[in-house]
Amino acid sequence: MIMKVAILKSYFAVVLAIVACVYPGKQLKAQQKTFCNPINIDYGYTPIPNFSEWGKHRATADPVIVNYKNTFYLFSTNQWGYWWSDDMLKWNFVSRKFLRPWNGGVYDELCAPAVGIIGDTMLVFGSTYTSKFSIWMSTNPKANEWKPLVDSFDIGGWDPAFFTDDDGRFYMYNGSSNRYPLYGIELNRKTMQPIGTRKEMYLLEQDRYGWQRFGENMDNTFLDPFIEGAWMTKHNGKYYLQYGAPGTEFSGYGDGVVVGDNPLGGFSAQSDPLSFKPGGFSRGAGHGATFQDNAKNWWHVSTSIVCVKNTFERRIGIWPAGFDKDDLMYCNTAFGDYPQKLPQGPEQGSNMRSTFAGWYLLNYKKPVTVSSTLGSYVANNAVDESIKTYWSAASADKGEWIQTDLGNLSTVHAIQVNYADQDAEFMGKSMGVFHQYKLYYSSDGKKWTVLADKSNNKTDVPHDYIELSTPVQARFIRLENIHMPTGKFAISGLRVFGNGNGKKPDAVQNLIVLRTEKDKRSAYIKWRPVDNAFAYNLYYGTAPDKLYSCIMIHDVNEYWFKAMDKNKAYYFSMEAINENGVSAKTSVSKAD
Repeated sequence: MIMKVAILKSYFAVVLAIVACVYPGKQLKAQQKTFCNPINIDYGYTPIPNFSEWGKHRATADPVIVNYKNTFYLFSTNQWGYWWSDDMLKWNFVSRKFLRPWNGGVYDELCAPAVGIIGDTMLVFGSTYTSKFSIWMSTNPKANEWKPLVDSFDIGGWDPAFFTDDDGRFYMYNGSSNRYPLYGIELNRKTMQPIGTRKEMYLLEQDRYGWQRFGENMDNTFLDPFIEGAWMTKHNGKYYLQYGAPGTEFSGYGDGVVVGDNPLGGFSAQSDPLSFKPGGFSRGAGHGATFQDNAKNWWHVSTSIVCVKNTFERRIGIWPAGFDKDDLMYCNTAFGDYPQKLPQGPEQGSNMRSTFAGWYLLNYKKPVTVSSTLGSYVANNAVDESIKTYWSAASADKGEWIQTDLGNLSTVHAIQVNYADQDAEFMGKSMGVFHQYKLYYSSDGKKWTVLADKSNNKTDVPHDYIELSTPVQARFIRLENIHMPTGKFAISGLRVFGNGNGKKPDAVQNLIVLRTEKDKRSAYIKWRPVDNAFAYNLYYGTAPDKLYSCIMIHDVNEYWFKAMDKNKAYYFSMEAINENGVSAKTSVSKAD
């Protein structure tokens, strides 16, 4: 019997291989193992009228993911519901509004929510100062079964976070201000009444930590930085209080962390932000939460920015995180908006954990042709590695298309289709909307084969990600519209990943870091340009073996770096990037 089973398995393997050869354009169904940021969920549109005066658009932020009964639950701002997932790949939306009649406001339905676990119960609470918001409880959130634990929570708080300690004691943290610190308080876990008075946790120190300065370029010219988005994690007996700063609209929006031996005080700051992503296609990694998967691997979810039609036009990213051998907390955003692998088991260790799939961007600023163009929303905006810019067709008609030339025959593993909002009509959460399209590939631009057929898709996929079960050899990729949920057929990023089948870039030479006594938070960094590279990864940290932060820099060979702790020496290394891979890293340079 065992031999018969083996023979049958072998037979079906041969059949599948033959089918793959005969029908190369039909991707056989296989288990997806990777994802790509920003995550592909059915983001709702902003429900707030004065936030949509420059155009109606999708928007959310301030995400929390908790692992509850081995299922992941994702809550974020103003989505009129939440998501659950068994695998962090497929997210299922649950429609629900948490406002009660006495909660007042029409639009901020669940803004910057707190989500906590006490025993076998999940708690949810929304930001409020002006009205008393209910604390909700559930032991079956997947089935949308909720009831109020407390009708009106007395003390309230903006950007709240819940934390249950190992001893069962329960805490709330909150704060969102450029004048006041984060606060913490213990709550009675049965009555939700405060125990004692709230205590000051942490106030930003922009004069010391450069990354905390307000402004797109950390120039802090007109406004003090904001601290917000508290989250608490406990590891090896230490308390890691995380916070977002300095402003949600900036590329440098990140999450910092302070560490202490007590949940309500005595914290000291880690010099560099925990999560930080000021470069690349999808920038920003602030106001988030840290959680563990079912194999106990650490992850960090946070807000990434678009911020074109409104300051609060934002998305969500998920990054690998962890603690090194010295209990330093880190988050790895290197190649953070490229395809990421989901681990198949525990992946902890003293080195920084990476989930990068090893597939590189194949079409950065490569030639693009399109069916039509609306105004100044030109074709090359779809391949410039900026989520802020986009191409728009003149219509949403079936048959509008965009085609990207990879430059040479390349191995394609995955494609990310990032839709933009042009002339969108929706506000708030609209159920039942969907995208439909077809993807084709070609070696010569004349003979085309279907790569992915989503002409019958009935789901909303604003950042759709297609991982191919079998890679294909292609030079041209074409995306053809069939149906848009709203607005024109517009693409902010048609991103093709794999290997260009050519030479990796040469190593960076002459990395120079100039740091002066006038402002040791800042440095001017320059290096010899690499002719066969389109981008660079700059790694840095406060120890030569802890280069945990990374900035992706495109096109240029200089960078004004303003994110340092003025009291620490810094260490730097750099690698060059092209469609074929990365170069060797430079030796580590020190800047006192």
